[in-house]
Amino acid sequence: MSKLSLASQIIGEKRYQSLVLFGLQERTFLRLIAAFFVIAVIFYPYPEIAMWIGFMFAGYSAIANDSIQTIGTFISSNSEVKWWKLWLWIGGIFVATVLYSWIMYDGDVSFQRLTSKGFSESPKSFHFLQIVAPLLLLIITRLRMPVSTTFMLLSCFSSNASGIIGVTEKSLMGYGLAFVVAMLVWYLLAGVINKLTQGKPHPMWRVAQWIISGWLWSMWITHDAANIAIFLNRSLTLIDFVAFAGFVFVGLGILFYLRGDKIQRIITEKSQVVDVRAASVIDIVYAMILFVFKEWSNIPMSTTWIFLGLLGGRELAMQLSKKSDTQRTMASTVRMILRDIGFATIGLVISVLLAIAVNTNIQQELIIYFGW
Repeated sequence: MSKLSLASQIIGEKRYQSLVLFGLQERTFLRLIAAFFVIAVIFYPYPEIAMWIGFMFAGYSAIANDSIQTIGTFISSNSEVKWWKLWLWIGGIFVATVLYSWIMYDGDVSFQRLTSKGFSESPKSFHFLQIVAPLLLLIITRLRMPVSTTFMLLSCFSSNASGIIGVTEKSLMGYGLAFVVAMLVWYLLAGVINKLTQGKPHPMWRVAQWIISGWLWSMWITHDAANIAIFLNRSLTLIDFVAFAGFVFVGLGILFYLRGDKIQRIITEKSQVVDVRAASVIDIVYAMILFVFKEWSNIPMSTTWIFLGLLGGRELAMQLSKKSDTQRTMASTVRMILRDIGFATIGLVISVLLAIAVNTNIQQELIIYFGW
């Protein structure tokens, strides 16, 4: 047997083994999802149990999908660091941030995001679709689609159409602002950023990036903790808080062990995100935008749309600037931006349909509005 044919056989065997492993992973995932659906069917009529089942489903699915926004660049640029070190840093910040909200806002871990119109009441009963909505989010995440967890989860609990409209308006405004800010930053400062990322980074860049990533992660929690806490009482007891924070802390550990899992590809396909310096610039711009919207109003919003706007504006600016070092073509950049928007829009449509199916008030509002 020639060396060429032997190499082909080895490559073929490795590819076969990877396909078999992929198939086993997918079957295991589908079996788990099927089991979770059965659990949802059995327990959704019992509110005291259903709230915790829904929370556990939402806790992991929301963070697994939204990991690309806040800790995606952190994972990519720290690929050589042991996963548990990354986990303890990010997990510790999560616990500290929600603990601050729990203490300051009388048991509320959502930074009062759930006090806005349409979300202020603790759930007294659950619709089946409210419990399985996080499972749909898990399936979409598995398909590497960066959808909005805010739309997917909160819309099912909105008591009226105005709540969904408010979240949508703020989120779309966030996308536009992030896109424009990213365009300006990466176009006007293209030369500076390009020089900044040349050569081997100074060790202090690693320290700076961990601090910046921690701040960004904390800012994200102030917005998106509401997506997880929506299933629970608006004021948590000490035991409830320990269960809430402990479950998410463990879920983060699984996520870091998997290195972000499949959704991480949304980050790794973007230009210059592995370099710790480039990742730090992305994170600090994103954190500043989230801080502005946090101070602006308590209405929940989709951080996913902001993040996609940030990445889209950055990629387009790097194409337009001759000083940026990117191997991507303009056509592929536009296709990537439109694809991300398309996936996020699919999530929005699914969310609205879920909200209509769950809430009779919204159904009646639509009937009156359209004169049916």
